[in-house]
Amino acid sequence: MSYQVLARKWRPRKFAELVGQEHVVRALTNALDTGRMHHAYLFTGTRGVGKTTIARIFAKSLNCERGQSADPCGECSVCTAVDEGRFVDLLEIDAASNTGVDDVREVIENAQYAPSRGRFKVYLVDEVHMLSKNAFNALLKTLEEPPPHVKFLLATTDPQKLPVTVLSRCLKFNLKRLLPEQISGQMRHILGAENIAYEDAAIAELARAADGSLRDGLSLLDQAIAYGGGALQADDVRTMLGSVARGQVLGVLDALAAGDGERLLAECTRIASYSPDFGGVLDDLASVLHRLQLIQLIPGYRPDEGGDDDHALAGLAERITPEDVQLYYQIATSGRRDLALAPDARTGFEMALLRMLAFRPGDGAPAARAERPVAASPPPKAPSAPRAALAASAARPAMAAEQPKDAAPARPTAPATPATAPAPAPVARDANGLPDWDALIERAGLRGPFGLLAQNAVLRERDGQTLVLALQPAHMSLAVEPMVSQMEERISQALGERIRLRFVGHSQGAAVETPAARAAQARDTAQAAAEQAIEDDPLVQSMKRDFGARVVPQSIKPFDSESGAV
Repeated sequence: MSYQVLARKWRPRKFAELVGQEHVVRALTNALDTGRMHHAYLFTGTRGVGKTTIARIFAKSLNCERGQSADPCGECSVCTAVDEGRFVDLLEIDAASNTGVDDVREVIENAQYAPSRGRFKVYLVDEVHMLSKNAFNALLKTLEEPPPHVKFLLATTDPQKLPVTVLSRCLKFNLKRLLPEQISGQMRHILGAENIAYEDAAIAELARAADGSLRDGLSLLDQAIAYGGGALQADDVRTMLGSVARGQVLGVLDALAAGDGERLLAECTRIASYSPDFGGVLDDLASVLHRLQLIQLIPGYRPDEGGDDDHALAGLAERITPEDVQLYYQIATSGRRDLALAPDARTGFEMALLRMLAFRPGDGAPAARAERPVAASPPPKAPSAPRAALAASAARPAMAAEQPKDAAPARPTAPATPATAPAPAPVARDANGLPDWDALIERAGLRGPFGLLAQNAVLRERDGQTLVLALQPAHMSLAVEPMVSQMEERISQALGERIRLRFVGHSQGAAVETPAARAAQARDTAQAAAEQAIEDDPLVQSMKRDFGARVVPQSIKPFDSESGAV
């Protein structure tokens, strides 16, 4: 006898054998037991969750020789014929290959005839959303008022493509994606019945890779059994799937927590030696970061999976701030999406991890910026490019460093050595000695998110080495790490001295003369002037008078004399 794949051999034949669709089973069981059955059912859900399986069990329940019930015998000639796919009154139609109106017309013509063997003639239309518009129109009348001996069971993975006229004529059941725990439990049951040895870690890897589909999971299980020569070993499964052990991902996070770029690159090399699916590794990393955040923010949380890595996760939860966990998660998910744009998958993977390292806050302090004391010196870490420039600036002779900021620099007694970097030109200051905020934004090159934060702030005062900036409450959410740390670096480099930033709230509703507000006012003024110029134009006035024309204000854009653009 030829080998039968596990997905077919272990296909449920009764409602009690279904996994994870209790809400659908309950509704259909009650309908069968009470005789209150609809004439058309629609089953929706992703691939491999039991849509056509439920439809076949339902057809068997309707026509079992021992009586209509939610528990067909599975032994009579009707039940056996349905299980073997040869029951004449169960007509399965693949809409993906029978999309035309002629195929549907044949169904309609045959529906009027009484069933040959059973009580009901059951039409199972798989991937019904693939039918053409004309085919749907031909089906509608019969779908609404079928003969009493006909039941329609429709299945689809994309219900959004179904016409509302079809949806309104059906009872709809949405089948759920299965959880990894449900898939792994079924796998253990099957392997025990098949007398196949396995490791729990191997089952966990397969259940995650199934992505909510039991059929896909059993197909992977078949493949893994063949790959392992009749047994399931975790290392074999990871090699087959192109995945890595959870400990490898924890090694990456440990290197990030230590800020150790050399070790991080070594972890990348070690992972690459397994020839993994780098997208899957980023998914695993995001999954671990999710568990890490739950440990940090949910009191008393304990991982459901359990295992040897729980202690390592608890240690990482203490070493990585919750803000960094959120940042790393965002980088992992965006890096997963951008892998297709990278020169190759490994480069994209390494750049995602290096991005996590590059955006790691300089001092790693989780405290709010407003409460952090001013540091006496830069953090003792390997300086980035901006920090290196600041270090060079701080290395000037002590005589120059001790002079008042407004005093002219003292003339050196000896020629300056070529290695000394020239100090940046002084930034214009107001009557209170505060630097011109607009000029400072331009010199520091604050663009993008940094520019958005700076443009909506007002420089209020200077408190020692700290610049105090006022923000409207609506913009306070922008002043978060690591953005503030990097903004400090750029402004410090522009001023030639080490400074800190402290953001305070501005009273709600009060007028704040921010650069953004001034720019908006300038745009409004330019827009009003442009609209008035159009209204005053003699040609426009003539067209309005003679032809009843009107000016659409939204179509007018002011002309920029500097750039020559609108």
